[in-house]
Amino acid sequence: MKFTQQRPDGANLIRRYGADYIVVGNEEIRSSCIVSANSFSAWAPRSVEELTVESLAPLFALAPEVVVLATGTTQRFPRASLRAEFATRRIGLEVMEIGAACRTYNVLVSEERKVLAAVLLPGPASG
Repeated sequence: MKFTQQRPDGANLIRRYGADYIVVGNEEIRSSCIVSANSFSAWAPRSVEELTVESLAPLFALAPEVVVLATGTTQRFPRASLRAEFATRRIGLEVMEIGAACRTYNVLVSEERKVLAAVLLPGPASG
């Protein structure tokens, strides 16, 4: 689904998304990633079940105000101990299905908030 234009100041917005991809600017991404207003990078976990304190370290290193966690086509919360890691660091955590997460991320970027989209995507099938 396409739903927004690129901002003239060059901030990364998620322009389109589907169950197994997002488009940031003109780049289609088909594996989990971390997106901020000025960068995006690969991210190892492919599902909520794969999240660990170690896999959250790249998010925490960027010191966001809030992380919007996209958990695929359904909202799935990480275990309580991982949610507590965000609270300990005073980082907001919003967990949403991919469409809501992309829209929320774009709104927060437009408000110039220090936000990250942490997008869990299944990635290419193996085998």
